[in-house]
Amino acid sequence: MSDRLSATFSALADPTRRAILARLALGEATVNELAEPFDMSLPAVSKHLKVLEKAQLITRGREAQWRPCKLKAAPLKDAASWIETYRRYWEQSFDRLEDYLREVQAKGRVAKRGKPVHKS
Repeated sequence: MSDRLSATFSALADPTRRAILARLALGEATVNELAEPFDMSLPAVSKHLKVLEKAQLITRGREAQWRPCKLKAAPLKDAASWIETYRRYWEQSFDRLEDYLREVQAKGRVAKRGKPVHKS
């Protein structure tokens, strides 16, 4: 993937990778610590970490015999900014819908008041 935003969204598409990022938001962790809650092999977790690393969502350090993983939040900020544009669009659309519904309800109340009620 040539574009960073596409790489970010592709990495976020998998629930396991989102769970790994959520764990790393609490602080750095080893591969074993990240693998603990999942019912999968260490190589499978490592594949997920490689995707996250390629998308630049994590970094992997080197301390003695272990390689702690750490969250890199900048790509998430870029994705959130992109999404924010569309959130504003939807909020404006909902505001227009709300205005329209109020207008329709107001017309309905006026119409009811203007007509005599016939009882059978």
